[in-house]
Amino acid sequence: MENILLAVNGTLMRGLELNPNLLAVGATFVREAFTEPNYRLWSIDDRHPAMIRVSSGGSAIALEVWAVPSTGITTILLQEPPGLCIGKVRLSDGQEVLGVLGEPIICEGKLEITNLGSWRTYIANITDNKT
Repeated sequence: MENILLAVNGTLMRGLELNPNLLAVGATFVREAFTEPNYRLWSIDDRHPAMIRVSSGGSAIALEVWAVPSTGITTILLQEPPGLCIGKVRLSDGQEVLGVLGEPIICEGKLEITNLGSWRTYIANITDNKT
């Protein structure tokens, strides 16, 4: 069975809410990485992020790369929240892999968190502000 590299930038990351979805299909963690500096990131109601590639005004976004059995990609996508999809993501080292992206429409009117550089940083900030 062939493995496909998948970049994840939100709740699929290690220790977060949907990470069991990756583990259930036999995915294995490969490495932490960053995108090239052409992406923007939004919080979708503090439940999950949405990342979009842009032509200007982007930043490097922290993410994780996982090796996912090809038969598990569909399962992962079907379990993602509405408005998230799989597309190509370019990493800071120039490698292009499949990754979880957001449809632009779900970002409309949502809080942009690009300046924080990662979903983990954002959720740590909102957790700290609640205590």
